[in-house]
Amino acid sequence: MPALLQISEPGESRAKEACATGAVGIDLGTTNSLIAIVLGDGKPHALAVDEGSTLLPSVVHYGEGGGPGSVVVGQAARRMATEFPRDTIVSVKRFMGRSSADPETRRLSPYRFAEGDSGVVRFVVDGARVVNPVEVSAEVLRALRTRAEDRLGIKVHQAVITVPAYFDDAQRQATKEAGRLAGLEVLRLLNEPTAAALAYGLDKRSQGTFAVYDLGGGTFDISILQLQQGVFEVKAVGGDSALGGDDFDRALAEILLEGQERTPRKVREAIDAAKRAKEDRRSVPPGAARCWRARRQGARRRDPGGRVDPGARRAAVRPRAVRDGAARRHRSRRGRRPGRGGAGGSAHQREPAARRALA
Repeated sequence: MPALLQISEPGESRAKEACATGAVGIDLGTTNSLIAIVLGDGKPHALAVDEGSTLLPSVVHYGEGGGPGSVVVGQAARRMATEFPRDTIVSVKRFMGRSSADPETRRLSPYRFAEGDSGVVRFVVDGARVVNPVEVSAEVLRALRTRAEDRLGIKVHQAVITVPAYFDDAQRQATKEAGRLAGLEVLRLLNEPTAAALAYGLDKRSQGTFAVYDLGGGTFDISILQLQQGVFEVKAVGGDSALGGDDFDRALAEILLEGQERTPRKVREAIDAAKRAKEDRRSVPPGAARCWRARRQGARRRDPGGRVDPGARRAAVRPRAVRDGAARRHRSRRGRRPGRGGAGGSAHQREPAARRALA
């Protein structure tokens, strides 16, 4: 059986028809999506389709009027999410194939959902326009397709799209419908664990049983795959469909929003602040973990009575950068009168920066 993604590279001296169209592979993700194609070298290549990046944020903004150019996808849409929280849909994959009564619609979010019972979730955007998750996903797929066509110089009409192994029939059909609306013939829906196994070359073995973990924006799950004669079969799937990166962000946002009015803008700001805090590795000094462990091991100094020196323990369990910073703050506060921020600084000074940014 010929490979689905085998096409000719544009510019090669072959028949023109061979370069006129092609099939692509698409990862329609909760947080980001990407598109790849197999070129003449037989290797898959992810295409840069959004401001030089191969990752296209799965974010769609609906502007005023609903005409051409009113829909923005990707990084540009993400930048508009704070200003237009209700008109900018983020992580729409979580709503695919779900009904309006699904618990997901009642979780922390800035969206406004259309009233009334419906077989699918419906978002109210741009004042009164109503869109469903299939239509939003179609905008992401359409953006991937058109930008890939611009880069390759060929038409793209066919695609293989990855989906979670736990997706039921309704969710798989919704994904196919989104592809159709985007102008794509969906050749196949490929389970994400199988795609991961193929990416790591596990199909080159004759047989075996593999566990594939997937911690994504929407879920944390595990799939057990069995390989027999080059064919993967999903034997079991388990996990939590509400334990992904988005859920971590929401948990942190709930803390930031304690005691505050939960307007759509405040909710979006809190979720974005939580995401930045989670992803910002610069807050952890380089080598802090190693320093922490080493100093804990060296903290077993004992006084003549055989007890652990409390001062040594406290000094040992904090990295040097943390101790030095605490010492500088202590020196800068000495001499202040209580009425001017003494005794450890004012309440405003002690308030976390992320929470102050939402005030």
